[in-house]
Amino acid sequence: MNRITRLLRHRWFDEDDARRALGPVALARIETRVRASETHHSGEIRVCIEAGLPLGYLWRDLTARQRAVTLFGKLRVWDTEHNSGVLIYLLLAEHRIEIVADRGIDRVVDAARWQAIVAGMSTAFRERRFEDGLNAAIDAVDALLRAHFALAEGADNRNELPDAPVLR
Repeated sequence: MNRITRLLRHRWFDEDDARRALGPVALARIETRVRASETHHSGEIRVCIEAGLPLGYLWRDLTARQRAVTLFGKLRVWDTEHNSGVLIYLLLAEHRIEIVADRGIDRVVDAARWQAIVAGMSTAFRERRFEDGLNAAIDAVDALLRAHFALAEGADNRNELPDAPVLR
């Protein structure tokens, strides 16, 4: 896709498109699912849905992956006690999904597993089942975090990051 076409596609989408894909009720259910997940492990899950890339990214021809890594830092997903934060990022304009995991969880989960989660989300998203795709991804990430960062019985687990999805 050439630069002008890409620019127009990204400017066509806005935050209202993200809200239409996932309305307030769906966003609340996703937030509840993240919060419930985090009661079982010391990991943190963030969900970010972005309609289109900022102009600076488009002019420099940067990718959805590069944007996800930037948001991983901006949303402070890297700033957890056990380095066990995971960002699930959806870029509507390009139908791209990225998962960025902090070094603690990334050390014990291989790239193929992350790609399998993305593939499952892609299938649901193609069918416009955004909430279902995100729920399945949250559940899959939850299972990985429970396997590698499970809470000990009676352990205190403070919530280090907000649970609400971010719409940009």
